[in-house]
Amino acid sequence: MKRRPVSRPGRVQAGSTVIELALTWVLFLTFFLGLLDFARLLFTWNAAHEAARAGARYAVVCDDTTRADQVRAHMQALLPQIQAIDVQWQPAACDPGSCTGVTVRIRDLNFSWISPVAGLAPLAPIALPEFATSLPREVMRRDPHSEALCGL
Repeated sequence: MKRRPVSRPGRVQAGSTVIELALTWVLFLTFFLGLLDFARLLFTWNAAHEAARAGARYAVVCDDTTRADQVRAHMQALLPQIQAIDVQWQPAACDPGSCTGVTVRIRDLNFSWISPVAGLAPLAPIALPEFATSLPREVMRRDPHSEALCGL
């Protein structure tokens, strides 16, 4: 009768630790990258609100109904993804002397995911809602630094 060689304990499972570690790391990294993307989404949301507020302040302080491109450039300094904005003066077709306020609206803003989800194609960008801020005329030209801010 032949004797079977006795194997050392643990030798049968020599590679199982590496496989378990690899599977655990894949799950951990997927969770961690998803968490980072969610944090970026919240940051983009907050930055869009702040850019809309800053754009409305810039428009109302500069008190000029023809500066929509400069308002957008001022907003893009805070959030470069901004491409399309609406600047609406109240009432419509007013001049700087008769306007009662301004509303600045960010539209067509998308959030793009950077982290891949294991085994899936890249996720489509998320269309964010419009962000808007309105300011009344009472603050127009009341900033002591409006000449420096507006480039006048």
